[in-house]
Amino acid sequence: MKKQIIALTAISALIVGAASQVSAAEATYTVEKGDTLWSIAKNNEVSVGDLQKWNDLESSLILPSQELKLEEDYKKYTVVKGDTLIDIALENDISLNELMTWNELTDSLIIPGQELYVEGEKVKGASTVAAKASSNANSNANATATTASTASKASTTSSSPSAANQAGQTITVSATAYTAFCSGCSGVTATGIDLRANPNMKVIAVDPNVIPLGSRVWVEGYGEAIAGDTGGAIKGNKIDVFIADKGAALNWGRKTISVKILD
Repeated sequence: MKKQIIALTAISALIVGAASQVSAAEATYTVEKGDTLWSIAKNNEVSVGDLQKWNDLESSLILPSQELKLEEDYKKYTVVKGDTLIDIALENDISLNELMTWNELTDSLIIPGQELYVEGEKVKGASTVAAKASSNANSNANATATTASTASKASTTSSSPSAANQAGQTITVSATAYTAFCSGCSGVTATGIDLRANPNMKVIAVDPNVIPLGSRVWVEGYGEAIAGDTGGAIKGNKIDVFIADKGAALNWGRKTISVKILD
């Protein structure tokens, strides 16, 4: 997505909302005498076909001083204090997986002033970068009635747990529960969700190789939730559902239930 360019112009648009810092980024090149579409494409690591598409060209004819777009017009977002990746993804109606992939992120760390692409080509399934997101609240806050480590692997409609399931698929999982309100618990998930500040939020911990991190899911007996956390014991067809009340989390126990990946 990022290419070597001759000129860069930025067009910013103020979006209503305190946290919105979205702009449209556009890289351009001004044609010089002797240039050809092929030479411009080669120098900027794009294809001739892309140049024609981005500039609505019906032929290879170009003229000196003509301005050409060198990339698709993708929106960008400037990170502000308090932002998390999951918040930015939800605000821009994209998945966490897409946000991390478009910006070549390998973890959930972002800093104020950082620019992130919030638009690009749709990503299918889970990216390997999502699996590298650091584990957080779940690793310290597992309040299950029994350990999931000895549970037999639940059956699944997917032929292989190592391949992330796609939107619309339903899988069978072994589900336990955890809370963020316990001694030593940070309360912050792998995707940056502060569970203590949002005790009513529906969040589940997943294996990103089975359920894409950041996916919106429906969980039997729990409701609609975000796959926003990971955990050391959450491998294969296992999930942990977040329940704020420790007693209720213990009472959940371990269940074999269905999970549908919505998007």
